[in-house]
Amino acid sequence: MKIHEFQAKDLLRAAGVPVLAGKVARTPEEAAAAFTALGTPVCAVKAQIHAGGRGKGSVIGSSQRGVELAKSAADAARIAKGLLGQTLVTIQTGPEGQVVRQVFVESGCQIERELYCAVLVDRRVGSPVLIASTAGGVDIEEVAAHTPELILSEPFDPDRGLAAYQTRVLSAKLGLPHTSWRAAEQFFRSLTKAFVALDASLLEINPLVLTKDGGMVALDAKMTFDDNALFRHKDIAALRDEAEEEPAETRAAAAGLSYVKLNGTIGCLVNGAGLAMSTMDLVKYHGGEPANFLDVGGGADVKQVTEAFRIILSDKHVKAILVNIFGGIMRCTTIATALVEASKTVGFNVPLVVRLEGTEVEEGKKILATSGTAIITADGLTDAAKKVVAAAAAV
Repeated sequence: MKIHEFQAKDLLRAAGVPVLAGKVARTPEEAAAAFTALGTPVCAVKAQIHAGGRGKGSVIGSSQRGVELAKSAADAARIAKGLLGQTLVTIQTGPEGQVVRQVFVESGCQIERELYCAVLVDRRVGSPVLIASTAGGVDIEEVAAHTPELILSEPFDPDRGLAAYQTRVLSAKLGLPHTSWRAAEQFFRSLTKAFVALDASLLEINPLVLTKDGGMVALDAKMTFDDNALFRHKDIAALRDEAEEEPAETRAAAAGLSYVKLNGTIGCLVNGAGLAMSTMDLVKYHGGEPANFLDVGGGADVKQVTEAFRIILSDKHVKAILVNIFGGIMRCTTIATALVEASKTVGFNVPLVVRLEGTEVEEGKKILATSGTAIITADGLTDAAKKVVAAAAAV
């Protein structure tokens, strides 16, 4: 689950991480009032969407950026008016962009240097890792691709936390003045503690600012959380903004399905995350592009599978569907019955390729064969991938 910058900063402030004062505004008038209330000569007015790159992004049809500086209340109102209700396109939104429904008006500060830091889980070392770089305020992906030596990392034990000596190592490598090492230690240790305590999956600060007085401030904040741990954090779950999420993904979650929308043309309905990933890999290997990841799990019923088909077919880019079921807990007869039911209630207007194996497979195939439904059957996963790619290409 993702949250907005202003929500992330509330959580970080509570965890002892230095952030600037700011107020959320949903109208130009509220933005002007926020500027006045903050009482600083300059404020930043920031679009609040679930995507990075806002400072370099632009509003469709104008030169308005996603982050701009205001030097007066009137300035803040003007910038907010140019953002609210408009579609902002950034490197992370794709060309379709995202609608801005609120802005964050934040106090300014005296910036000495811009750095980058993040906390994430590194599966190669089996622990959370604090990474940092002198290349702050830019696309970290570009830094990783072209100058990886600029990215520093310090793995740490989630129970013991980040050690003080690790913060000193980072401070030295980042070239921080010795007078700022204590501030850096407080910042990095508070940040990593917050990451663990909140069950975050990513905590990114870009830029992390060294101020003129030697302090450290999170000038931006991006946080995502492990959905499987949200039952422990009702307050965080309450921060979910469904307006920022893909509607089909929200609909799938409500039905107990695991769905992620992608940009391809071949819909995939599979049981089991590992099998789903393998299915997508084979589709790509044989020249196709998956339109989604959809795992119906091992205990889905006819109603859930029917809803899964509705969700896949709601994507206008889907040209063919591949059903790949290995019946362990899930019975092939359940899928076959759901396919027939879906064909009656939803209707298939694209080719459908089905591969069934496992529990009650012969009974499932018999259900499909006698249903009168136009289905392309496949023997094995490779055969299914080839047939669905060919079917999509022929549409």
